Amino acid sequence: MNTILISLIMMTMTHEMPKLPYANNALEPVISQQTIDFHYGKHLQTYVNNLNSLIPGTEFESKSLEEIVVSAPDGAIFNNAGQVLNHTLYFLQFAPKPSKNEPGGKLGEAIKRDFGSFENFKKEFSAAAVGLFGSGWAWLSADKNGKLHITKEGNGSNPMRAGLKPLLGFDVWEHSYYLDYQNRRADHIKDLWSIIDWEVVEKRF
Repeated sequence: MNTILISLIMMTMTHEMPKLPYANNALEPVISQQTIDFHYGKHLQTYVNNLNSLIPGTEFESKSLEEIVVSAPDGAIFNNAGQVLNHTLYFLQFAPKPSKNEPGGKLGEAIKRDFGSFENFKKEFSAAAVGLFGSGWAWLSADKNGKLHITKEGNGSNPMRAGLKPLLGFDVWEHSYYLDYQNRRADHIKDLWSIIDWEVVEKRF
C-alpha cells in the first residue's frame, strides 16, 4: 500500500454506532426489544453506513459528526449525519430504572426559570412532540447564555444548526414507536418520561 493511499485512509474519519448502556430488552415495555432491534440495530446502522460511504473525497471526510451537522448543506450527507447525531443522543438518554424522576442541579433550576415548573415543561415539550406534523424530532436545547428552548426539527435536523446545544430529544418518526404503540404517538410520548436518565441530560447542560 503506497504512502498516498495510507494518508487518505488516515484522513477519513469513520463514524461508529454508539454502544447502548443497557440490554436491548431493558427498556420494555416502553420501548420493546423488537423496536430496539429495528430502530437501533437497523435504522441507525443504515444511517452510520450511509454517512461513512458518502463522506470520502468530500470536505467532510475528516470532520466530526457535530461539525458535519452544523456545516453541511441540505442533502444526503447532512440528512445521514443529522440522524446519526440525533439517534446517538436519543438512545444514550434512557435508563431502565432512572435514579430520579426529574432533573436537579443547574438544569432543574433552568427549567423552573424558563418554563415555570418541571410539570409545565413536560406539558409544553410533550405538546411539541405530539403536534409535530410528519416525521422529525422535539428537542430541549440551551443557547449560549444557558436559556432553554423547545424546538421542533423536521426529518433529521438538529438544534445545533441554529447554534443551540441539544439536551433531550424525542424521536417522533413512526419507526421509533409504531411496533409498540401503532398510531398512538401521544401515549408513547407520555411513557418516555419514565425512562429518561436525567443524570445524562444534566451533564449535557
